[in-house]
Amino acid sequence: MDRDYAEPLDVEALARVAFMSSGHFSRSFRAAYGETPYSYLMTRRIERAKALLRRGDLSVTDVCFEVGCTSLGSFSSRFTELVGETPSAYRARDHGDGAAIPACVAKVFTRPIRNGEAKPDRRA
Repeated sequence: MDRDYAEPLDVEALARVAFMSSGHFSRSFRAAYGETPYSYLMTRRIERAKALLRRGDLSVTDVCFEVGCTSLGSFSSRFTELVGETPSAYRARDHGDGAAIPACVAKVFTRPIRNGEAKPDRRA
């Protein structure tokens, strides 16, 4: 899922690869990762969307489809829920202060935080 985030999620296919039923796979996934396979995939998509929006050369609609979402409304709602601002507002904001940060480090600090999750320690 991390590599193929733009592809449609097929829990049945993932479960087959893991030699499980789809229900057992979903329960096991949630126990291991703390979220459903769909929720995990959407978090990866929003992470990638944030990176594309920071570049500023794509519209919000283009970013939506680039990361594998098929509904602009659902994408915008989920983005706003996880990030705390609309994709348009995020795109319009100045992101120059993070330009010198390596992408692997930026990913940790810009990861969407779900309710109840601890924020990363930024004192490092």
